[in-house]
Amino acid sequence: MTEEKMLKVEKIRRGTVIDHVPVGRAFKVLKILKISSDPGVTVAIAIHVKSKKMGLKDVVKIEDRILDSSELNKIALIAEGATITIVEDYDAIKKFVVKLPNIITGILKCNNGRCVSNTEGSIKPSFTLISKDPLTIKCHYCEREMETDEIVDNIL
Repeated sequence: MTEEKMLKVEKIRRGTVIDHVPVGRAFKVLKILKISSDPGVTVAIAIHVKSKKMGLKDVVKIEDRILDSSELNKIALIAEGATITIVEDYDAIKKFVVKLPNIITGILKCNNGRCVSNTEGSIKPSFTLISKDPLTIKCHYCEREMETDEIVDNIL
């Protein structure tokens, strides 16, 4: 087997592979999925991997964990276009690309401490997508705009 065809990280038996993550964002993926604080989760991270599609990319493999829709929406916030592969018995059983919705509800809080979504427990935070590049969203209630770093810091 030539060096180019060799796997850099071994296959996982069961779990989720997050591929085509923009370079340098693998650790943000771990942060929003709260994986660093869970010692029972086996994770493989490849950063600055050569990619025909992106030039360079990051890859995250999470053993024995299938991400739910809320987690997939969180990934879309920082890695829209990432490819998600669900693996069972070392085979890909489902593959899709995460897309950022136009309305984002219930997965992050507003950065404005005085926003009604932060002060009233019955109100679910909701945001409108303003721009994908740079990523900018706007709170439905106070109209505060947030960009990538603030978004990552406020993911629930």
